[in-house]
Amino acid sequence: MSDGTPAQGTDGTRGVGGSRTTSTSAWATVRRGLRFTPEITRGLGTTLAIALLATAGRVVVPIAVQQTLDRGIRGPGGPRPGLVAVIAGLALVGVLISAAASYQANVRIFRATEAGLATLRITAFRHVHDLSVLSQNSRRRGSLVARVTTDVDTISTFVQFGGLMLVLSGGQILVATTVMTIYSWQLTLVVWGCFLPLFVLLPRLQRIVARAYLGVRERVGATLTAISEAVVGADTIRAYAVEERTQARIDQAIEAHARAATRAQVLVASSFSGGVLVSGLVVAAVAGVGTWIGMDGDLTLGRLAAFLFLVQLFTGPVQMGTEVLNELQNAAAGWRRVLDVLDTPADVEDPPDGVVLPRGPIRVRFEGVGYHYPGGPPVLTGVDLDLAPRQRVAVVGETGSGKTTLAKLLTRLMDPTGGRVLLDDIDLRRIAFSSLRSRVVLVPQEGFLLDDTIAANLRWARPDASDDDLRLAITELGLSDWVDGLPHGLATQAGQRGEALSAGERQLVALTRAYLADPDLLVLDEATSAVDPATEVRLQRALDGVTAGRTFVAIAHRLSTAESADLVVVVDAGRVVDVGTHRQLLGRCAVYQRLHASWMRGSTDQQPGIEVRGASSSAAPEAS
Repeated sequence: MSDGTPAQGTDGTRGVGGSRTTSTSAWATVRRGLRFTPEITRGLGTTLAIALLATAGRVVVPIAVQQTLDRGIRGPGGPRPGLVAVIAGLALVGVLISAAASYQANVRIFRATEAGLATLRITAFRHVHDLSVLSQNSRRRGSLVARVTTDVDTISTFVQFGGLMLVLSGGQILVATTVMTIYSWQLTLVVWGCFLPLFVLLPRLQRIVARAYLGVRERVGATLTAISEAVVGADTIRAYAVEERTQARIDQAIEAHARAATRAQVLVASSFSGGVLVSGLVVAAVAGVGTWIGMDGDLTLGRLAAFLFLVQLFTGPVQMGTEVLNELQNAAAGWRRVLDVLDTPADVEDPPDGVVLPRGPIRVRFEGVGYHYPGGPPVLTGVDLDLAPRQRVAVVGETGSGKTTLAKLLTRLMDPTGGRVLLDDIDLRRIAFSSLRSRVVLVPQEGFLLDDTIAANLRWARPDASDDDLRLAITELGLSDWVDGLPHGLATQAGQRGEALSAGERQLVALTRAYLADPDLLVLDEATSAVDPATEVRLQRALDGVTAGRTFVAIAHRLSTAESADLVVVVDAGRVVDVGTHRQLLGRCAVYQRLHASWMRGSTDQQPGIEVRGASSSAAPEAS
């Protein structure tokens, strides 16, 4: 698409090329997928040769039956027990070789598949993280998780079992047809004549099955989304007493998945039953026609018996192949969804030969910056700013005014749709990610924590930091009393998403982590909004030291942040309406005066962390 916007998918997700991938044939999808998993095809020739050896060994028994009947029992000289024993011994050796070859082929394909699909998972996961915040937010989280987990699992199941069986089945049909032709070309024509209509109709049925399985994979993503939202938001669900509505939503997703899966399985059963029916007709036809041919002396009893064994070797793979082809459609549906993620362009890309900036205080400039979400109204319009190095800047505005979007553009979580953002006179889009991420650090509204210790979460910023380094940073921030008051100090578990800590404590960890990163530009997006007044005072003193010598931009919801800033940027309805000090703006800027009055009312009501909207209703919605 011309604007790089992902196309809307059938499951409510967005992805470039969605319509193209759904219309692509299963085999074309598999071929594309294999390009992302080269380990699967590595050594494939040897694996196929071993598999064909295993397949060829399966015709040993029919040949042994024919030789035993025609030469060992009904030969010209009468029964020959010694020859029967030799034939049985050779057949046993052939069966053992076939079993060993089959085992070796399975082991090789299992190893190759796991290595290849591990690469696919890693590639898909990394690409998800390369997507911009906008691309990630446009997709359901459960659907993204499903594509990297359960969708890849369907591919694994097919390649490890179905793929090998398809190869063995194809080889077995070829070998069985060759030997059958040697025994009786007439009966071979009978067998193929019975199966030919099934082979003609099968591709059409497979296309129907493919659409059905794509629906199943989409319903899996929707179900995971509903369940994950219910688990993450359990406290809110209970607080609003909406358990029944939440359960009804989950039930609806599960029932939709059940209906889609049932429809797909009915189609599979129809396909498989057709193969069973034709297989039964083939055996009856061969028995009848073979007896008629044998009466004329053109077919011995041993050859007819062997042919019936060969028919079983032929029909078994046909039935198995029908089922495997159905599984192929399931795997192809999963592969399409994974490829859909990989096909989504990383609209915020690491530039080739990106510029590496030297360390030092950063100058920030916005030149005619505009931004709008796809299909939405402008969030920012004509933003021009010039922030000097080492300045402490507070960005203020009503909720939805565009403050958070400014922070995302400044840290290049998104790119502007108009104008440019510059650091030290270099367009952000030209700066290498490694340099940008080391020099610019964003502390978001909610500090995300791993399910690990506080020390491990702090080492995200500096993996080589010792316990002494962590303790020094905590002391410099004035947080020693807080850490010492925790049950196990730095070894205290943060819990999943940091839920073992309070909202304010999570922010303290996030701020300390940012301090350890030692950036040249520190951006705080309302990072102190969840901190109690006493902690805020302590943090404000610590931040005076943290921000010394570096450029500091804070998205502010508190009066204290604006009062202590060197420069205050006032944003309203997506535009920068004024820039100045707290005192200057208080005397001349109506928007700032309105915000200040809101802060003062909040302080009077002893709710310092709550932002009260002003009278203006023209602010554009701001995506977090």
